[in-house]
Amino acid sequence: MTLSTLSPNLAPFSRSLNPKPIPHLGTRYNAAGIFLPEPGNTIVCHLLPASETEAVLQEVRGRYRAMPGGQHLAFTAESSLHMTLFQGVIEYRRQLPYWPEDVPLETPIDDMTAIFMDRFVGFEPGSVFQMQVVEATPNGLTLTGVTEADRAGLRAWRDRLADLLGYRHPDHDAYAFHITFAYMIERFDDETMMIWQSFLEEVVAEIRQRAPILSLRPPAFCSFQDMNHFEELLVLEPQA
Repeated sequence: MTLSTLSPNLAPFSRSLNPKPIPHLGTRYNAAGIFLPEPGNTIVCHLLPASETEAVLQEVRGRYRAMPGGQHLAFTAESSLHMTLFQGVIEYRRQLPYWPEDVPLETPIDDMTAIFMDRFVGFEPGSVFQMQVVEATPNGLTLTGVTEADRAGLRAWRDRLADLLGYRHPDHDAYAFHITFAYMIERFDDETMMIWQSFLEEVVAEIRQRAPILSLRPPAFCSFQDMNHFEELLVLEPQA
């Protein structure tokens, strides 16, 4: 196998195919793999504790760490594993359209969290949805709704949250749901990249066999100081 057979979704992780600076390195985490202060808020679904989903994903995360090139990844805390449903605001992204137009860009993050909590008063959560893994990268897993009804429900959640909170990111309609295990410190060389391609294919097959439908907690509005912990402030229990 050569890089000519590399899956397109893995090209961004290849040193020879993508020489650009690594996003978030130096702001979200440093070259030693230490996560830096980056306060914000978000809406996520944590893994359901004691579920087969939690077990298999924690096992897979451990295998990521042991892989060739694992030393080039900065791993978040195991307890932080989650799927983001809708991105909140973050300290180092104080610009439109990542921020509500009706709130000054210099508003402190804690105040933004309080403002959003107020906006959630009376909010009726969306429908229940189910998620499955569709691919894996060195960063983690890419997910999608199991059925078209699930995918439509996810779109409705995101549209209503955007209307409620007052902003839409440029990728609002194309947002790829995911569970992050780690961030890249250094991209992989060609040999390592090809080893990872085979490994990631095995990972997807194993997860889909053991947890074909992922067990997730309900969406929750959370605050965070860095990428290692997301404190649930308000659970948005979906409608059956």
